[in-house]
Amino acid sequence: MHNFYSDTQTKPTRSMLATVMDAEVGDEQRFEDPTTIRLERRVAQLLGKEAAVLLPSGSMCNEIAIKVLTDPSDEVICDRSSHVVGFESGGPAMLSGVMIYALEGDRGRFSADQVRRAIRPATRYMPRSRLVSIEQTANLAGGAIWPVELIDEVAGVAHQAGLSTHMDGARLLNAAVATGIPAARHARDMDSVWIDLTKGLGAAVGAVLAGSAEFIDRAWRWKQQWGGSMRQSGILAAMGLYALDHHVDRLAEDHARAARIGEALAGMSLVERVLPVETNIVVFRIEEAGPSGPRLLELAAEAGVVMSGRDRRSCRIVTHLDVDDRDVDVLLEVLASLLD
Repeated sequence: MHNFYSDTQTKPTRSMLATVMDAEVGDEQRFEDPTTIRLERRVAQLLGKEAAVLLPSGSMCNEIAIKVLTDPSDEVICDRSSHVVGFESGGPAMLSGVMIYALEGDRGRFSADQVRRAIRPATRYMPRSRLVSIEQTANLAGGAIWPVELIDEVAGVAHQAGLSTHMDGARLLNAAVATGIPAARHARDMDSVWIDLTKGLGAAVGAVLAGSAEFIDRAWRWKQQWGGSMRQSGILAAMGLYALDHHVDRLAEDHARAARIGEALAGMSLVERVLPVETNIVVFRIEEAGPSGPRLLELAAEAGVVMSGRDRRSCRIVTHLDVDDRDVDVLLEVLASLLD
């Protein structure tokens, strides 16, 4: 199968797995795992923060950040298409007891004025606006990149009003590679930020959450309580370190392949629209005269190509470490036979 379902489908390379055999390990909970400590320090430096903590998943990074930065009955401002709204099983409500103020952004990105208007007045009748969360890149918007200038403006409004800021950085490194702007600059005004090890970086498990030393100290409490604490986590951290050494710059290859796919789709007669392709995600809408989204997925799978759906007429293609130019050739041949 030629798997374009998501960059979550990547598998550790043989070279990455080999680093596990030589990883120094110890009890993470006692801060005795040297490989985990090395990864956390590396990511903290990469993101321009004081400290970091390895967690099992990006969703846990988001949920712990919300827990640390809010109190029950507070309100989190974010885009309605963001991961914390649609793909974390209502975690903010269940785990932190917070409300969500969902903004209608432009491809997952909202403005400083929208934040300013969303911030509640100080009154006992309303929830307290407490946190602004952004997603870099914006997944459901086709991997759209938040410009650093826009991040600065949004963070400035938030901080001026006394709110904290959080960045879901699942694909932050895609944005950094695509723009040539270091990840730390993207995250400069964020009180918390994380990167995923399992998407474009190709590791098997894990994400790393970063922030101030005080923030990470508090994050550890929730990591412990929610069952995220591990023991010899250096086995996982070794793969993360390998990924940072070998799989960051190559994200540009994923972007180039996605651009090629987007350009080809734009020329197919039954494709109504292709969202601008900025990184490794291609989202396209099918004309009414063409097959429905679910039917297209079925037909493509029969031909050996796996994609994902967005809605009745839209589909998503994601390039990643485990697909190459030949996979793209097959994908485009199959799509041309179905959509042209």
